[in-house]
Amino acid sequence: MPQPNIIVILIDDMGVRDLGCTGSSFYETPHLDRLAAGGVNLTQGYAASALCSPARAAIMTGRCPARVGITNYIPGNGIGRLRGPEYHHALPRGERTIATALREGGYHTWHIGKWHLGGAGSLPTDHGFEVNIGGDQRGSAAGFPGVYFGPWASRDGTTPPGLEHSAPGEYLTDRLTDEAIGLIRANRDGRPFFMHLSHYAVHTPIVSPPDLVQRYEAKARRLGLDRVQALVEGELHPALHLMGQRIQRRVLQSHAGYAAMVHNLDWNAGRLLAALDECGQAGNTLVVFLSDNGGLSVGVEGSPTCTLPYAEGKGWSEEGGLRIPFLVRWPDRIPGGRTLPTPMWQCDLYPTFLDAAGLPAEPDRHRDGVSTLQALAGGPAPARSPFCWHYPHYSNQGGGPTGAIRCGDGKLIEHYETGRCQLFDLANDVAEAFDLAARYPERVADLARRLADWRREVGAAMPEPNPLYDDIVAGRLPRPDGNGRLPAPAGQ
Repeated sequence: MPQPNIIVILIDDMGVRDLGCTGSSFYETPHLDRLAAGGVNLTQGYAASALCSPARAAIMTGRCPARVGITNYIPGNGIGRLRGPEYHHALPRGERTIATALREGGYHTWHIGKWHLGGAGSLPTDHGFEVNIGGDQRGSAAGFPGVYFGPWASRDGTTPPGLEHSAPGEYLTDRLTDEAIGLIRANRDGRPFFMHLSHYAVHTPIVSPPDLVQRYEAKARRLGLDRVQALVEGELHPALHLMGQRIQRRVLQSHAGYAAMVHNLDWNAGRLLAALDECGQAGNTLVVFLSDNGGLSVGVEGSPTCTLPYAEGKGWSEEGGLRIPFLVRWPDRIPGGRTLPTPMWQCDLYPTFLDAAGLPAEPDRHRDGVSTLQALAGGPAPARSPFCWHYPHYSNQGGGPTGAIRCGDGKLIEHYETGRCQLFDLANDVAEAFDLAARYPERVADLARRLADWRREVGAAMPEPNPLYDDIVAGRLPRPDGNGRLPAPAGQ
């Protein structure tokens, strides 16, 4: 069999229940539902981090974020009672990416859209991609577009590469899909391609085509959702730069603007899949659709989606922050129409793609993932170590410094501020509503030891006490910004 084309459709901040095939009854995603029906719907798909840059580093390298040294979104470093450790603000040049491995194996390699793994010197073209359309880092705007309707100039007047020109009213998700379709149609040399189509949607700002917003406003009224309180106010935010603000949790999918963004993404995914059909490439193209992290369902940024029954969302170590929609289709090799409950995560993509391409495995490189190709094709699940996560910072969404480990159906969350550990049985409690730590102290001790051993093995850097915390809370020092910096003294 010839090497397959490989397409990754990576969505920014899409919640695990944001597709019809994964449980949404408000958002409409017929094209992605058909993708799932023709492939495999991974019902226990995981991100390697609850935030974007670390998860993207894991996808590129097959290595967990703590091992790569990118543990927070770039350039964030909110502080609270603890101060997070330093981390790389760009993917190190010494990291070998899946783009490099596939390019050496005879593939065209194309990146389109969001990058968020560094600027000059660490762009997609510095990490194995021949083509980079839209991937750059523009200071604090690195992780989101700022605007969704063209032109897409940043504050300094520059535009992402390949997007220098835009038609009036052009929508960013449409344009990125146009670029992807153009590359597929122009590929006439017979070589397989690896496409990393990384949409900015559905990241804030929530800006959508007006006709779709009106459609979902009407749907919300028709269903009576506009009369239901969707946001519930919670505790105070633990990060000092958001001190005094209350965390809000969305308990209902009813946000018309967000639904419109999801609808548009679905339509564009359908256009891309149709282009594969038109070019006769669909059968031997491995398509993976997934999110970088959990949905934005909790925090102080509007919380536009809901991940219930999964707890919390983006920026948290609970299931709502780590579980993601994860669909795989390869008609020539993988039987379709199946849901697969085997837990898999983003680090598995690198070895799975090498396996699919018939290229040698690189276990010393992608040492935190395993090939899942056999399981996807209907075979047994791969043998693997427990899943472990490490987040030594404070997220904008309210999550604090934590570690987590999943072994079988047991999951432990360790809170670094206090050392408290929680234990959950995911087979019976996906909402993580019942803490079993007091009932099973030996299980807690075992998982906590495994998590600590893993942190030592990967070289995970830990947070430290913040000596300025009490002075900042008391108002004797100004509060820091989201990057952990204190304002300069007056007159400087």
